Amino acid sequence: MGDDRFIAWKDTYSVGISKIDEQHQELINLTQLLYQACLNGTETGRFYFKKVMHDLVNYVTFHFSAEEKLMEKIGFPGLPEHKKEHERFVKKVLEEVKNFESGRAIVPNTFVRYLREWILTHIAKTDQQYGSYATKGKPKKVLEDLVI
Repeated sequence: MGDDRFIAWKDTYSVGISKIDEQHQELINLTQLLYQACLNGTETGRFYFKKVMHDLVNYVTFHFSAEEKLMEKIGFPGLPEHKKEHERFVKKVLEEVKNFESGRAIVPNTFVRYLREWILTHIAKTDQQYGSYATKGKPKKVLEDLVI
C-alpha cells in the first residue's frame, strides 16, 4: 500500500547526519500540515494555514542556520552558493506570507506545491553535496557534535 501523503520522508533523502535528517523530516511534516490546512477552505482553515506558515518560517530559519554553521565548521566550499539558495527561498516564502496576511491573492495550494518541490529538490540534490563532503572520512559522533 502506497503512502498517500502529499509529501513524505524517504531514506534516500538522508544526508548521513541524523540531526540534519531529523530537521529535514520536520520540514516535510510542516509542509504536509500546510497542505492539509489548504484542504480546509473555512475561516478555521485559513487561521490554521497562517499558524503553520509561521511555524514553517521559524523552523526554516532555525534549520538553515544550523546547516550553514555545520558547513562553515567543516569548511564546505559550496557554502556561499548554498547560503544564497537559502536566502532566495526565505525571501520568496516571506513574500508569500506577507501577501497572505495583507489579503492579496495567494493560492495556498500553489504555494504548498512550490514548497514541496523546493524542499525535496533541495534535500535530494543540494544538501547531498555537503552531506557527502561532511561524512567523508569523519566519525559519525564528530558530525553529530557539530550540529546544533
